[in-house]
Amino acid sequence: MSIPDIDELRARVVNHAFPGGTFRVPEYERWLSHDAMHAPPIEAPVLHPVWILLGALRGMGVSIDELTALVGAGAHDGTVFGETVMEQHQPLRADTDYVVRGGIVDLVRREGRRAGLMDLMTFRLELVDPEGVVAAVSEQTFVFPRRSAA
Repeated sequence: MSIPDIDELRARVVNHAFPGGTFRVPEYERWLSHDAMHAPPIEAPVLHPVWILLGALRGMGVSIDELTALVGAGAHDGTVFGETVMEQHQPLRADTDYVVRGGIVDLVRREGRRAGLMDLMTFRLELVDPEGVVAAVSEQTFVFPRRSAA
């Protein structure tokens, strides 16, 4: 398989909006997740901040496989998490429906001495509370190693 042209990829995916959707964390899942993380007690119904990332991924409207396919990659290609940036404007709460909206904001190609050629795709997802206020933002960068078939 050949390495995709970065200019063509950028033109196709940058500003691509995801279908979006919603997510809701029931109280029992809030409790279980805090217990599993050994997190310090947080008064119900407040969710641990990791739910900014988890909720965004749950509600973005595409699977991880569909997301990676947008840039011509799959599970076998060694895709990894790169940078994660989370903004919390207000605490997320259990038993609350959040709308997730966003899409791909950047795609760049880099070359590392040891890692070789790679593409970095950044996508930004807003978590919007029932009143229409952006409660949190999750911005993720996925790293796609690019190896040509020899």
